[in-house]
Amino acid sequence: MTSRRYARSPSILTRTPSALRRSLVVAVSTAMLAAAPLALAWQDELAQIQQRWETTTTSTPASQREAALSGLISEVDQLVQSNPNVSDLLVWEGIIQASLAREKGGLGALDNAKAARRALERAISLDSNGMDGSAYVTLGALYDRAPGWPVAFGDDDKADEMFQRALAIRPDGIDVNYYYAAYLADEGRDGEAREYAQKAVNGTPRSGREASDRALQQQAQALISGL
Repeated sequence: MTSRRYARSPSILTRTPSALRRSLVVAVSTAMLAAAPLALAWQDELAQIQQRWETTTTSTPASQREAALSGLISEVDQLVQSNPNVSDLLVWEGIIQASLAREKGGLGALDNAKAARRALERAISLDSNGMDGSAYVTLGALYDRAPGWPVAFGDDDKADEMFQRALAIRPDGIDVNYYYAAYLADEGRDGEAREYAQKAVNGTPRSGREASDRALQQQAQALISGL
């Protein structure tokens, strides 16, 4: 009786191997399509945060920048908490924290500078290229500008090391060449500073970073003029 019941009621037990394979392919494809929007959700949100950071750092009035950057930090922190092992998110957390530290200035900026360093070091531990060297660029600027021990972690040798790592990954980058030039100028190495500043001026702005890269090119040209 049992065998007749299975014979009358088609089931996976009575499917041919080819039919079974087709059903498995359909099931896997459906699952992948359903997961794709979830996998891409953080990328869309990050793109919006990046665009607003560009606007904030290049065209927002100075009196409004600190509040705007603080809001962006809250948003990127939520993304990081939901996606703790995504290097790009951590790089952007570090960039925005560093931007806020620069905006605040003084001792009030130290917590943001330290948070930026933690995020960037974590990003590099997940991806040694750190978003095409961007993590190293920001770390270099932080080590260059932060006060030294015992107040904070500023260290000229570490700054040089971070910039060199960034240059090894992206030697023509406008950002790394400008910030390295600024570091060299502070060190009194004017000839080298002029060389790297000129590389920044001659560089091609990155897609999605046009406004900030052009602003850095203007600063690089001003640096050259002042040397």
